[in-house]
Amino acid sequence: MQRFLAIFLVAFTLWTLPAAAQSNKVDDALVDQVRLQLTKDPIVNGGALAVDVKNAVVTIKGKVRTERARQKAEKLAKKVKGVKSVDNQLVVDPNAI
Repeated sequence: MQRFLAIFLVAFTLWTLPAAAQSNKVDDALVDQVRLQLTKDPIVNGGALAVDVKNAVVTIKGKVRTERARQKAEKLAKKVKGVKSVDNQLVVDPNAI
């Protein structure tokens, strides 16, 4: 029974690895695409913002100067093809760079 369980666990791990690797590639590509959109927008000026993606859910962290920039960042991230949702954790700080 233990041998069967060990074989099952190894097979399951090998079976799920390609899916996990594929998911990471997609998430990495989404990070790049979202960063590009945020950086090139003059309102957001998002070069200093942190972007993380897990299972196509984008999290944006950092500081922006205005509420308009905060909302625009979320809108830009949502427009990127493949993004499921956006967790906007941006903080409005008029002194942000």
